[in-house]
Amino acid sequence: MKKSERMNQMLRFINQKQQFTLQDLMQEFQISKRTAIRDIASLEELGAPIYVEYGRYGGYRLLQQMQLPPISFNTGELHALYFAMQALRSFSSLPFQISFRTIHEKFMSALSDKQRQDIENIQHRVSFRHTEQIRNSAHLEFLLMAAVQNIVIQITYTNQRISPDQKPSLRTIQPIALYARKGYWYCQAFDLHKQAYRVFRCDRITSTEVSDIEPLPHVIELYAQDPHSLWQPSPDAIPFQCRIDEVGVELFQQEHFPSMQIIHVNEPGSESAQMLLAGTYEPHELDFIVRYLAGFGKSVQIMEPDMLKESLRQYYMDLLDHV
Repeated sequence: MKKSERMNQMLRFINQKQQFTLQDLMQEFQISKRTAIRDIASLEELGAPIYVEYGRYGGYRLLQQMQLPPISFNTGELHALYFAMQALRSFSSLPFQISFRTIHEKFMSALSDKQRQDIENIQHRVSFRHTEQIRNSAHLEFLLMAAVQNIVIQITYTNQRISPDQKPSLRTIQPIALYARKGYWYCQAFDLHKQAYRVFRCDRITSTEVSDIEPLPHVIELYAQDPHSLWQPSPDAIPFQCRIDEVGVELFQQEHFPSMQIIHVNEPGSESAQMLLAGTYEPHELDFIVRYLAGFGKSVQIMEPDMLKESLRQYYMDLLDHV
């Protein structure tokens, strides 16, 4: 990092901390003690009102907050921002209804001619491939703010497309977080009626409103410790196990769920551990787990239960009937 850039970041660092030590600067900016002392002298030359406190618990204190210079980005940071911004391109629904086009135009207009030319050169050398958003989600901002502010809400939700004989259900949930996957937005939440962790597809939420129910404090605490800790199988959940090879492990890493994991089992007389895909599924999720395992092809071999083996075999037979 260039010294001028480090000085800029250091100004913001000490302006935020107000009190700091040489060790703080050395650790934050990965510099030696001698360099930290020289940098403090440079900051004082720039007008930073730094006061030295002597003694065992001494250090440095900023006498008053400073007017900081405008934030500037180096070339590498600009390129990193541009790459990150491409994630917005595929989504027509975004929290706060921010469009990719608006952000892109503002970003490009703030660049110098040379920086703009660099970005345009990147566009011709790098291909950004995305999964296009499949359905719009009208309540993303509401769901996100409910999660941020820890508010319990009521939603109208349908598990499938609404048909004449199907009525949406009313659910009381405590939103935890949002994520996007394969063209859909999902809301992780705690269902207060079922007293269980659930994931809702946001495009299937047709209405939202704030409730007067107090949030459960342990929900956020458990999620902060381990996002998967809130998920628990029901008493009716069915355990399954499959042998899986290295290719299958890579596929698992690309897409998996809290109800499943890869485990290594040491077999007697074998030099290497056997890899198993193990987990549970709910009775109503049989079709889902069959389609999921079918995506592994020959990389998995179902060991148990027999019902899952037969269901996967029947799935392949049905596919052959359509050839």
